[in-house]
Amino acid sequence: MTSKNITPVILCGGSGTRLWPVSRKSFPKQFIALVGKGSLFQQSSERLSGAGFAAPLIVTNSDFRFIATQQLSEMNIDPGAVLIEPQARNTAPALLAAALVLAQTDPDGLMLAAPSDHYITQADVFRDSVLRGIAAAKAGQIVTFGITPDRPETGYGYLELGSGEVDGVVPLKRFVEKPHLAEAERMLAAGDYLWNAGIFMYTAQTLIDAFAEHAPDTLTHVRAAVEAAQTDLGFLRLDPDAWAKCADISVDFAIMEKVSNLSVIQHKGDWSDLGGWNAVHQHAEIDTDGVATQGASYAIDCKDTLLRSDNEALQLVGLGLENIVAVAMPDAVLVAHRDRVADLGDVVKEMRKSAIPQADTFPKDHRPWGFFETLILAGRFQVKRIVVTPGAALSLQSHVHRSEHWIVVAGTAKVTINETVQLVSENESVYIPVGAVHRMENPGKLPMELIEVQTGSYLGEDDIVRYEDVYARGQGAKG
Repeated sequence: MTSKNITPVILCGGSGTRLWPVSRKSFPKQFIALVGKGSLFQQSSERLSGAGFAAPLIVTNSDFRFIATQQLSEMNIDPGAVLIEPQARNTAPALLAAALVLAQTDPDGLMLAAPSDHYITQADVFRDSVLRGIAAAKAGQIVTFGITPDRPETGYGYLELGSGEVDGVVPLKRFVEKPHLAEAERMLAAGDYLWNAGIFMYTAQTLIDAFAEHAPDTLTHVRAAVEAAQTDLGFLRLDPDAWAKCADISVDFAIMEKVSNLSVIQHKGDWSDLGGWNAVHQHAEIDTDGVATQGASYAIDCKDTLLRSDNEALQLVGLGLENIVAVAMPDAVLVAHRDRVADLGDVVKEMRKSAIPQADTFPKDHRPWGFFETLILAGRFQVKRIVVTPGAALSLQSHVHRSEHWIVVAGTAKVTINETVQLVSENESVYIPVGAVHRMENPGKLPMELIEVQTGSYLGEDDIVRYEDVYARGQGAKG
């Protein structure tokens, strides 16, 4: 692109409830492989890497910090920094925090802010769009990227274009909120409106100056949160007290709808925010009958239907279906007409009111050291599959109410039980009595996998007395 690298700012929060049951609060859509190779976060990170790009700056929360870094590691991408939001405060504080961090070393540095859950297959076309906006961003413009609409979409915001195009850069006349259908049809016919992709390019100082003029209170609180931030295991944890004072507001409302130095680049390649199952169906591989099958699924005499099974042991078969979305997970199944999948966000809210755990959580629980999943849960025993990544270790801990048996099924575990340290190889097992101080580690170069059988009067994840933890978690924290 140019000799001056662009720092990508990748936002990876959110819950993606319209893609339930695959996407949930504990592991949302940006970290899931929905279409294409890798997760949406991995695709975004790869698209914003290489020549012309500096190391990405990731903004996420504490629950997702290790998921994000693990997925970046799988792509051989090292982040420049990972900012941890103490609580969700929408895009305005998040992007400003990133700008303030970069401005500490390079106030004139170019930044490209993008969500982590967009689907763009033509990376070269997207890079060309970015290239066209560099000069304007360096000159003090905030450059946004618009998508040519191909239908009267009511789920997106719009950009109304001004006049006076220069080298593919067009002044922005105004933002338009998500319209009703008649207005969307009018804008489509007019031809001078684009979908708002929520992608922006600017220098760090340009964004800071915009907040100084239009949202000074937010600037004050975010600056305090950055200045008092603490380094935690390589992450930059923003100060929670200052962050709590920030308004919960999008960058569109806080800044973009108020500034006068905003220009638009029309991105002419494919783009989707994959906001729901119909979008996934649209971008998946479909047959001549409009049927898409993903995972362990099979369609017979179906039409315009999406079938997906995320469990290899659960075969999903569709027979004579039309305009249906059927998604099978190990613990939940969705069967819905395609006309109703946009209502899934409300469905998840109702599930939460009824305290249905599948609304937000999975049987597979991701941890800094790997993951575990519950295979059987009964009154006084529980069976788990535990996978520990190479070189990782669980905390040194004990349990008050349960004992555990560990059976190693792949790799080798380094096991501490009180004063004894031993290696437990594949097909070997070890017993951890109630109250014993113990730790599990993976000393190898491949993932270590074991089956854990717990027995006792209480099997909750908070039955942990923690003595040492390389991940600096407190007493009662899970895992």
